[in-house]
Amino acid sequence: MTSATADLARRNRVVAGRAVLFVLFMIGLAYASVPLYRIFCQATGFGGTPMRASAAPGAQASLAPVGVRFDANVSPAMPWDFKPETRLTRVVPGARIVTYFTAHNLTARETTGTASFNVSPAQAGQYFSKLECFCFTEQTLKPGQRVQMPVVFFVDPKIRTDPATASIDEITLSYTFYPVEKRAEAR
Repeated sequence: MTSATADLARRNRVVAGRAVLFVLFMIGLAYASVPLYRIFCQATGFGGTPMRASAAPGAQASLAPVGVRFDANVSPAMPWDFKPETRLTRVVPGARIVTYFTAHNLTARETTGTASFNVSPAQAGQYFSKLECFCFTEQTLKPGQRVQMPVVFFVDPKIRTDPATASIDEITLSYTFYPVEKRAEAR
């Protein structure tokens, strides 16, 4: 084998190795993209994803109130009745607000669901912060059980100083419940 042939073979192995590494990287990126996107949305409020907070800053009575509309939906595969107890409320930016949703299991069997949520308009998501929410965990209801589920939130006062959101008069907080399949326990 000549040195030119050996050199070509070595370069081909390097290119093939890099191609394999690139393919593996892209597969890893594909698997990581959903959780990374979710983390990004939760950290930035992108796409109307509400922020999570540990405390409300306190009501800023000098700021114009914001209407918050509550919307509740269930997947066609979810055998629950789910609705807000209040459809619309006016909130002072910074004030800690508690509202409730009611869920009712319409079946004769225990069912578990998880709620996805969204805020619209999307640019308001970064200013809508939840302190407590049933949407943070799975919810299991016994046959025929009806429960009240609280949501504790505040609208950040900065919503009134951001030129992109200063004129927003109403925000919609929307939930959709989906069924969660429970795995059979290992025997």
